[in-house]
Amino acid sequence: MAVFPKNFLWGASTSAYQVEGAALEDGKGLSQQDVVNKGKTGFADASVASDHYHRYKEDVQLMKKLGLKSYRFSIAWSRIFPEGVGEPNPKGVEFYHNLIDELVVNGIEPIPTLYHYDMPEALVEKYDGWIGRQSVDDYVHYADFVIREYGSKIKYWLTINEQSIIVQYWKQKNHIPDRYVNDEQIKYQINHHMNLAQAYSVILVHKYFPDAMAGAALGYSPIYALTSEPKDALAAQNANNLRNLFYTDVYFKGFYNESALKYLQDNNLAPRMELGDEAIMKAGISDFLAINYYNSDAAKWPETGAKRRWSGVNLSGKKGDISGYETQPGYYEICRNPNLDTTDWDWAIDPSGLEYALEDLYSRYNKPLMITENGIGAHDELVDGKVHDQYRIDYMSDHIAAIGRAIGRGVPVISYNPWSYIDLLSTSNGYQKRYGFVYVDRTDDDLKNLARIKKDSFYWYQEVINSNGENLK
Repeated sequence: MAVFPKNFLWGASTSAYQVEGAALEDGKGLSQQDVVNKGKTGFADASVASDHYHRYKEDVQLMKKLGLKSYRFSIAWSRIFPEGVGEPNPKGVEFYHNLIDELVVNGIEPIPTLYHYDMPEALVEKYDGWIGRQSVDDYVHYADFVIREYGSKIKYWLTINEQSIIVQYWKQKNHIPDRYVNDEQIKYQINHHMNLAQAYSVILVHKYFPDAMAGAALGYSPIYALTSEPKDALAAQNANNLRNLFYTDVYFKGFYNESALKYLQDNNLAPRMELGDEAIMKAGISDFLAINYYNSDAAKWPETGAKRRWSGVNLSGKKGDISGYETQPGYYEICRNPNLDTTDWDWAIDPSGLEYALEDLYSRYNKPLMITENGIGAHDELVDGKVHDQYRIDYMSDHIAAIGRAIGRGVPVISYNPWSYIDLLSTSNGYQKRYGFVYVDRTDDDLKNLARIKKDSFYWYQEVINSNGENLK
């Protein structure tokens, strides 16, 4: 395995609504995720989460002990602008200055994400959030302020998190008014408005801070043909076009992947575009791509007469409980890969898929890459004050080795920021599903004392960082 570059950013990730809590404190307004999570029976909501808002200094000191070189977090739009627009909230502005300054003084590169699922609820009530075209202008108002306010301290900006996942799970990642819930075209309209917002983000970063870099964080899964049948190979290519290149081509070419767009047009799913939209996307070409990598997928040619269905979910954490896989009639069908084991949530475990994705993306676009999420969600158990998570160590060591092999073949990778620094609120599974290097002593229905407890993986990752990736075991 190649030695990682000396300036490689070993880090970790979180997002605002999943870790901060303080959902209505110090002038913050509700976000759509505060509302969406509130309605989920049996899971914690975002009101307290992991209480990072009050404990950020303690958390940054733990990051320093861990040895982090970077920290990928998100800025809550409704903490800056409680109503989505208008005058900024001084306490919200102050919080992110304090967090960024605390990171910098402790030698940790701040990597902020401008948008991570949490559209202000006030804008959902006003014009249905991202469904309304006004969302683009209001996002630009927010992004312009945030980039100018913090930009002198930031080298890398992440714009919008996981557009592909927002499309796949559009009703979980957005607060969708009832009148739209059966209109599948809406998911692609939301994505189009986000593409404009993403492009404007890049334009603003380049305008105010020409030496900084900006790019999106995309949920990315490589897709293999289930068999060597030519039809399955074609299905895998089609799936890659719609599930991956439909996003990355916009980021780096400024227009939609033609095969995917034609399929959406033929099925009345394509976004409505206005004159000049493509010019905006071409003006906001990204400097790098950040990928959130958890699994790969397989695809086969769908049966004649197959009905359209969208990606299923596993809410129980019991293998095999996934509610089904996506089918696009006459285009592709996603299916389980029999060659790979899965997590308890039916996500294929595939370190080689990360190596494959990095090499493929770099060969397509010749842009540097980041890993801004990677990890394994599990039912971690606290026993006698300790968490023995060897499964997480095994998972992450194999994925880091895959990154090293890609680097050895010439792929420029800037950072590894796995999910997550600390246990946080899982969007679909609350605190039953944990990812962190640091255990938070709470459950979905009992806050306990929210104590921070280092897992075995904390000490392992500490040694990985100290050895610059040479010691993975």
